[in-house]
Amino acid sequence: MVSLSVRQALREMDGPIGVIDRDALDANIDALRERAGGLPIRVASKSLRIPGVMSYVLARPGFRGIMAFSLEEALALVEKGCEDVLVAYPTTNRPGLRRLAANRRARERITLTVDSTEHLDYVEKYVREGESDGPASALPPVRLCLEVDASLRIWEKVLADRVHLGARRSPVRTPEQALDVVRQISRRPHLALVGILSYEGQIAGQANAGKGLKAMVTRRVQDISVDELKDRRTRVIAAVREEQDLEFVNGGGTGSLETSTSEGTLTELGAGSGLLSPGLFDGYQQFHHRPAAFIATPVVRRPAPGWVTVFEGGWIASGPPGADRVPTIAWPEGLKYSPTEGPGEVQTPLHGPGADTLGLGDLVYFRHAKAGELAEHLTEYQVVSGGRILETWKTYRGEGWAF
Repeated sequence: MVSLSVRQALREMDGPIGVIDRDALDANIDALRERAGGLPIRVASKSLRIPGVMSYVLARPGFRGIMAFSLEEALALVEKGCEDVLVAYPTTNRPGLRRLAANRRARERITLTVDSTEHLDYVEKYVREGESDGPASALPPVRLCLEVDASLRIWEKVLADRVHLGARRSPVRTPEQALDVVRQISRRPHLALVGILSYEGQIAGQANAGKGLKAMVTRRVQDISVDELKDRRTRVIAAVREEQDLEFVNGGGTGSLETSTSEGTLTELGAGSGLLSPGLFDGYQQFHHRPAAFIATPVVRRPAPGWVTVFEGGWIASGPPGADRVPTIAWPEGLKYSPTEGPGEVQTPLHGPGADTLGLGDLVYFRHAKAGELAEHLTEYQVVSGGRILETWKTYRGEGWAF
């Protein structure tokens, strides 16, 4: 799972080290572009948090714009030269809104996500404050994206939201609810609607491989959700387009590119995790990308025959607690966690075949369960190809950023 090229490049280095296999990254770029079926892919920064990766990917055909998770992040990316940043989660960052309001370049390049009149009131208040020291009439309106909920609700007319499958995000689900917010935006000269966002997490973010009952139920529910969403999202988007021109309609994720593309309503897709292919992606049936990001950490103890202990290792992923949230031991193959300790913050005992072949300082490789969260533990990644380190890419943490 970890190429010989990567192991050769790092064999004399001290860990912990973050490493990106650029050959695997290139293969994943090509695979995502093919799966997108001609629609451009907006790169999800949350799943990377490495400006160098984003720049590298955006220079390739088939990718356009960044999907950020924080307004402060978006402002920093624009300062670095990014031209098109969608903040895919609503913001209540008052200093950030004031900074956005006072900066023409930021207003032209950043789009904020909203899903209610309450959001509009909040954004407008602090935009007005930010404009108070300058010629507001000369500034373009703040760009907005309306989020439409893409989750599946079984028998919604009877059960309301009591059976809800997918992320709890926007309260906007119907054409009528969407038009209410769209009309509110049109009455506010400081704001302008330019796009729609609708993320189907129960399809894109849910592993579905296997022959067991859980996997079969997951695939069936995903099929039902694809059909329901196609009908509902098509009606919502058509209603909005009758009243408002849109620059983009964004949806999908790495796990749903094929179904999102075939729906016919989207103008662009969102994806990021598939570029690095973290551990959770081993559980998808419809695609397989190449693992491209690793942490290599050294053996620091040999506590007993058949056992080694490595430094750190306890990078647990967010989400429902479970075995699928711990890092995958990528190399050497056959190593397992201690059932009484698991991956630890400062030390991680491992046992299994190959443990006795490892000496002090030898590197053991892990993959994080989620793609972007590993970057929160690192200041940089070594970029490897052909058995050598080509360059170093800083993470957000390495840039001094904490969003």
